[in-house]
Amino acid sequence: MRILLAAGLLLLAAAAAEPALAHGNISCDVPRAERRPAVELQKHLQKQGWAVRKLLKTNGCYEVYGFDANGRKVEAFFDPKTFDRLRAD
Repeated sequence: MRILLAAGLLLLAAAAAEPALAHGNISCDVPRAERRPAVELQKHLQKQGWAVRKLLKTNGCYEVYGFDANGRKVEAFFDPKTFDRLRAD
């Protein structure tokens, strides 16, 4: 029983730490004058079939929560100047 409890707590701790790790490798150093408006990114993604639920600025990048064109739940980061999708290392 203790082993199951310990394993459950370990899984819970790992799940709680995952969102923090996702932001650790993403950073955008784009001057404010070169940033495109977030609403422009939202419209761009919606034209591609995305359903944007939340759009935030995180570490200088745009962070999007929603569903992609295939209906998959996503958390994605985008360059605020080019709108290129960024990948965490």
